[in-house]
Amino acid sequence: MPHIKVSAFDTSIVDDLIKRDTFVQFRALSNRNAEELVGVRYQNQDFLLTIKKKSDFYLIKPDSITRPVDTDIIKRALADMVKLCELNIIHSNIETSNTKPKLSDNAYKSINEFEDIDLEGKKLVIEVGFGSGRHLLYQAKKNPDTLFVGIEIHTPSIEQVLKQIRLQGLDNIWIVNYDARLILEMLPSNICSDIYVHFPVPWDKKPHRRVISESFVAESIRVLCDGGKLELRTDSENYYRYSLEVFSQMPKVNFLVQKNYDIEVKSKYEDRWRAQDKNIYTLSLLNDQTSDEKVERYDFAFERRGNLADVDLPTKAIIKDGYFVHFEDRFDIVGGGILQRVAFGSFDRPEHRYILDDLESISYYPNRPVNTLTNYKAHKLIKGLLDG
Repeated sequence: MPHIKVSAFDTSIVDDLIKRDTFVQFRALSNRNAEELVGVRYQNQDFLLTIKKKSDFYLIKPDSITRPVDTDIIKRALADMVKLCELNIIHSNIETSNTKPKLSDNAYKSINEFEDIDLEGKKLVIEVGFGSGRHLLYQAKKNPDTLFVGIEIHTPSIEQVLKQIRLQGLDNIWIVNYDARLILEMLPSNICSDIYVHFPVPWDKKPHRRVISESFVAESIRVLCDGGKLELRTDSENYYRYSLEVFSQMPKVNFLVQKNYDIEVKSKYEDRWRAQDKNIYTLSLLNDQTSDEKVERYDFAFERRGNLADVDLPTKAIIKDGYFVHFEDRFDIVGGGILQRVAFGSFDRPEHRYILDDLESISYYPNRPVNTLTNYKAHKLIKGLLDG
């Protein structure tokens, strides 16, 4: 991830950039340690840079919750900060190249664009964890009248596929950097023809982190159209047997089990496992039902317009039936206001956001939570605590 190590400096010079109407929006100081956050709006994206003060240098890097997927944006923001603040670089990895393939401008989508998705007459196919993108790119090129949504949380994989989308001139792929389980909850019912989950991380020691679960399969059935398919491919016998048990828990289910069957295009992982003579399991759930429509739209606004500085928020996580809220570090914005880090939502797929109080209004930063019932329950609890 892009970062710079610079000689120690007076961070108050960042405040001058705010006054000069640059891309810097605010600076906030942690209540717990020497960490500082710098809010920026760069190339129409809002995100945070962190300043971590070490004994003999300062480390400046993007905040993990808000960072953009395009690392070039981060690199250019860091480079501009170095220039404007006249910082002395000790080490950096923010060099950019004009010869590197650019990322696709239109393929990368924000999570909120899935709330009112318009397929424009196209079929919808989802691939969860596309890795190198070999299967995703192949299918999209072969089926130009289908919209392919690739979901991935590994940033280098996302960048690699976005470059290939531009190079190959594909216009029927959306890429999103988010938890697939939450995205499914946002989609309308009976909208998807296929969901691919190829070679997910087995998580043998942390099974709660697995993509396949009863709730994921139930949501998959809901969003799949009649005749749609959820396809799992794995080299892990443990994951295969676990998934077979999960599939079997559904009230009504039709599935197909295959062992060492080839598909049209193999991922690089499958090539590796085949070279090691490992078995490849394919478990396909074939949907033969039509689900009720899902039309909930939740309001994640805050009514309070006051100052949060005097609100005494609990430091321990609040555990409720099916969800939680945990207020983490709080940052005081220089000149007034609060930036509160918070984790909330379901236990196995929590949301992470900041709550921004700019003394005029209160909102989630950099964007509102995903439109799920669990998140809304957590939001109502958060709103009640902010109201005192």
